[in-house]
Amino acid sequence: MAERILVIEDEQRIAQVIERGLLYEGFRVDVAHDGRSGLAIARENPPDLVILDWMLPGMDGIEVCKRLRNASNVPILMLTAKDEVQDRVAGLDAGADDYLIKPFSFEELLARVRALFRRSTVTSKPEVLRFADLELDTGTHRAMRNNRPIDLTAKEYELLELFMRHPRQVLTREMIFDRVWNYDFGGESNIIEVYVRYLRQKTEAEGEPRLLHTVRGVGYVLREE
Repeated sequence: MAERILVIEDEQRIAQVIERGLLYEGFRVDVAHDGRSGLAIARENPPDLVILDWMLPGMDGIEVCKRLRNASNVPILMLTAKDEVQDRVAGLDAGADDYLIKPFSFEELLARVRALFRRSTVTSKPEVLRFADLELDTGTHRAMRNNRPIDLTAKEYELLELFMRHPRQVLTREMIFDRVWNYDFGGESNIIEVYVRYLRQKTEAEGEPRLLHTVRGVGYVLREE
């Protein structure tokens, strides 16, 4: 059966273009024009992917994204006219999997939808990853250090999982972008530094020794001092 896509977009013209294009490509499509209606549809007919506009009447896209993410791991593609790095970080932090800036071509949106479906079909058996005194449960997405719970956002979890699957291996910035974001930030690549800083703050919150180290000019590595 064809995948079901939920489009939450308040601009009627944009919503119609996306809906027609996705239907033509063989997807099933539900459309909502505000956040609360979108959440109600998602509860009644759980989608396989959500295309979510940031600027919605009433409840904005960031809040909708957080609520969707709290309820499931459905892939979320966020649409927005906001193109500042901090805005992208806010959207990804809320749980979005990808980010598309308006105006955009339908061909690019379709390519990102297909990429998200490819990523979501790559599943692995839940396991507990361990390095030093750090643990990460891939089934529950819970992290602990020395038995201390660590609260992670969706992107922080993905980044930490990447490091813990490649301990003591230097990961280049290109590899991190490809594996975690699947998104080209161009020259504004300090988003990696931002998320590494978040992880350091959380994993070192009680004075624990640093595990995430910078390899200048190359990338980052998970290793003991």
